[in-house]
Amino acid sequence: MGTDPVTLDLLRGTLDMLVLRTLARGPLHGYAIAQRIKQTSSDVLQVGEGSLYPALQRLLVQGWVTADWGVSETNRKARFYSLTRDGRKQLSRETEEFRRMVAAIGQVLESA
Repeated sequence: MGTDPVTLDLLRGTLDMLVLRTLARGPLHGYAIAQRIKQTSSDVLQVGEGSLYPALQRLLVQGWVTADWGVSETNRKARFYSLTRDGRKQLSRETEEFRRMVAAIGQVLESA
């Protein structure tokens, strides 16, 4: 396996789960969410704006996150996203589903 970063453009469900997990630690603005995912994945996962902001909009519509305007660490106006109670429940469901899927993929790989 190479060391090239993995973009999350096609993995909508996975991206939603990673955003929810990132927000479980506290409110963040969009750029900080992308940076946190990149950092915690040792620079392997990179989330582009074209994927992140539609994902955040989906999560807002579902009621899994809320958004409030604030000022970023660079003194710029930014929208800060927070996880809701329903978002925490959804994160738990998605995490369990993802773990089951990874285990199933592992079984297929081992049988080949």
